[in-house]
Amino acid sequence: MTQPVLASTLHDPRASMLDQILRVLPSLQTIFPAITVRTSSTTHPDMIHVLRTAGITVDDRPAPAGDGHKLGLARSQAVSLALQNTSPFILYCDFDRTLHWAEHYPAELAETGERIQEFDFTVLGRTGHAWQTHPRVQRDTEAIINHVFQLITNLDWDVCSGARGLSRRAAQALLSGCKDENLSTDVSWPLYLRSLTSSNFGYTQTCILTEGLGFETQDRHSPEVQAAGGLDAWLNQFDADPQRWLERLELAAGHLRAMLQFVDKPADNS
Repeated sequence: MTQPVLASTLHDPRASMLDQILRVLPSLQTIFPAITVRTSSTTHPDMIHVLRTAGITVDDRPAPAGDGHKLGLARSQAVSLALQNTSPFILYCDFDRTLHWAEHYPAELAETGERIQEFDFTVLGRTGHAWQTHPRVQRDTEAIINHVFQLITNLDWDVCSGARGLSRRAAQALLSGCKDENLSTDVSWPLYLRSLTSSNFGYTQTCILTEGLGFETQDRHSPEVQAAGGLDAWLNQFDADPQRWLERLELAAGHLRAMLQFVDKPADNS
C-alpha cells in the first residue's frame, strides 16, 4: 500500500528544531513519498532552506494582514498544498510532533500511514502512556475538550493531538465548507464531516491511538530540561505557571465554542 502524502505546519522563529530536522528528516522521507509544509511568517529562514534543499514542498507566503498565527488556517493551507499531490490520502500532523514520532516510533508512523487509508477521516490520538507524558496543565484542559466532544457525539476520542488522516474527498469537503481558522479545527473538522452524513455519501471516521504522539516539546529544549534538573522537574515548571493554566483554559473555551455550533438548539416554547 502506498503511503499518504504528509502535510504539516511549522512555526519555529528560533530554529530550535533545526538539529532534529537534520537528524530525522532522512528517516521521515523514507516513510512518506511526498512531504508538504506550511510555515508561519516568522519561521527562521534556515529552517525553510533545509526543507527545500531536501526536496520538501514549502509554502512560506506571509500570512494575510490580520490573520496572525491562526493555526487552523495554516492547517487548511497545509492540506490544500498536499492536495496538489495525486495521493488519495493525506496524513496531517504538526511538524514538531511529526519529528518526535519519526525519531522515536518510526515503525508506528509508517503503520499509521497505512491504517488511515481505511477511512475518510481518522483522528490520531494518544495511548494512555503517551497521554501521561504531557504536563498536567495540558492533560486537564484537553480532558475537558474530549469530554464535551463525547457528550456531543458519544465518541470517546482524544481529539487534541494535532494529527489527522484524510481522504481526498474529506479534505476537499473541509476546505470548501468548514471555515474554522483557529486551533479548534481539532473538533470542528470531525464535527463538520459528521454534519454531512445525512447526504447520500457519508464520511467514515475513526480514532487510532498512538504512542508516537507523546509530548514532543522537550525534544528541542534539552538545555532547559537539564538546567531544571531533569524532565520531571521541567514539566513541573509548566504546571506551576498560572499563566499557562489561563492560556490552556482559554484554548479549551475556544474549542467548546466551536463545538456548540454543531449542537442542535432546543426550540423556544416561551
